[in-house]
Amino acid sequence: MSKQDFTILGKNVLPGKTVILEIEVAKLHTRNTMNIPVIVSRGKKPGPTILLLGGVHGDEVNGVAIVRKLIKLKLNRPVAGTIICIPVFNVFGFLNLSREFPDGRDLNRMFPGSASGSLASQFAYKFTKEIAPLVDYVIDFHTGGKERSNAPQVRCSFEDKETLELAKIFNAPFLLNSNYIPKSLRFTLYKMGKKAILFEGGKSNEINSEIVTAGVSGAKNVLKHLGFLEGEVEFENNCVVLDRSKWIRAPYSGLFNCDLQNDTYVRAKDVLGTISDPFGEFERKVKAPSDGYIFAVNTTPIVNKGDALFHLGVAKS
Repeated sequence: MSKQDFTILGKNVLPGKTVILEIEVAKLHTRNTMNIPVIVSRGKKPGPTILLLGGVHGDEVNGVAIVRKLIKLKLNRPVAGTIICIPVFNVFGFLNLSREFPDGRDLNRMFPGSASGSLASQFAYKFTKEIAPLVDYVIDFHTGGKERSNAPQVRCSFEDKETLELAKIFNAPFLLNSNYIPKSLRFTLYKMGKKAILFEGGKSNEINSEIVTAGVSGAKNVLKHLGFLEGEVEFENNCVVLDRSKWIRAPYSGLFNCDLQNDTYVRAKDVLGTISDPFGEFERKVKAPSDGYIFAVNTTPIVNKGDALFHLGVAKS
């Protein structure tokens, strides 16, 4: 096979060409087949391969919107190498505005999958066998789960120096040290020798234009740095590196009122919000246990004791 050949899902994509392929997710009982589009664009010059992935969790639509905008702006058309875009990975969850697959499983805890496992596991297996081996780099776009809104942030393991460098080049407002989670997509890619970073921003079932802009800008930086696109990397943010973090949890149940904006530096004992009962009998303050940056906030109006309210990160010295 020539070095200019690039075969994916049974199709040889020639240099300078863009094709839209499909990977089968499942055969339905209605005799229909559920497929997802895979958009493959090759530059005229040889180079590495990167995957831009959205919608691993179906309700995290900011990630879908980021990959969609990268395609609209033609930033997926490389001068060198190959860019693969999958805007909606978990199509079942996307259609149902749900995080999970129809079998109730979190797709991001099913890798590398099994040919004879659950529906989610079988799809994870197909991706691991048919697409993952072809890529060198991955940017996986996510948002906060449920009612948790995340400030724009990139996560990676600081022990992997090349991945850490890519995360810094992405230049999100926050960079968080994140250990690998067994059976996650990122852990599987790591075990395969691939370099993957994870972008988080906003919350589920919401499209936030600021988050989308941050995701697009960061991806463009990485694509330029790796030679997929021409131009200089633009450092628009003073990236705060967080090497550890903790959740501040609700000490009481009740009505929750957040008193600060996400992406805020706080001092120990600063008031972050209040929890009160609906009958006017009590109101309690929630205070910061230490100095740090608030980079994720629970936006739900009613909380139970022990619920995660604020994610507090401590900057690296």
